[in-house]
Amino acid sequence: MLNRVILIGRLTRDPELRYTPAGVAVTQFTIAVDRPFSNQGGEREADFIPVVTWRQLAETCANYLRKGRLTAVEGRIQVRNYDNNEGKRVYVTEVIADNVRFLESGNREGGGSREEAQGSGGFGGGGFGGGSSQGSNRNTSRSNNQDPFSDDGKPIDISDDDLPF
Repeated sequence: MLNRVILIGRLTRDPELRYTPAGVAVTQFTIAVDRPFSNQGGEREADFIPVVTWRQLAETCANYLRKGRLTAVEGRIQVRNYDNNEGKRVYVTEVIADNVRFLESGNREGGGSREEAQGSGGFGGGGFGGGSSQGSNRNTSRSNNQDPFSDDGKPIDISDDDLPF
C-alpha cells in the first residue's frame, strides 16, 4: 500500500507554530494549488490544502516560510475525526509533510536559490539545507546549473557500445 503526495503551491498565510504539552513543535499552514483546467467562466480555480509539519521541520517552516511563497510539500494524506461542541462528527483531511522545499528565495530580488527542509520517519525531524554557502562552491554550482541537454549545434558522438539497449 502507498500513501504519498507531492504538492506545489503558494502559502495562503504565514505558518502557525505551536507546541504540544510534551514540547514537540507542530506547524500548520495551507497551500493553494492550482487546478490544471479552467471552469466554465474560463477562470482557473485552486484547491486549498492544509499541511502539518512536526519537530525540527515545523520550526524551520515557521522561520522561513511566509504568505505567498511558492513551496513544494511531500508527505502523506491523513484523515482524522473528532466530535465538535454540537456533538457532530467532523472529518479533517490534511497532508502530514516530511519534506518541504522552499522554491523561492527569502528576498525575491536575489537569484532563485532553492532551500529544502526535510524530516525523517514521516514526522518531520531532520535538518535544513540547500544552496551553497561556501565561496568556492558557488562558482562550480553556477556552471553545473547549465542544461546538459541543450542543443549547442554540434553532433553527439555516441557509439552503439555506449547504448544500454
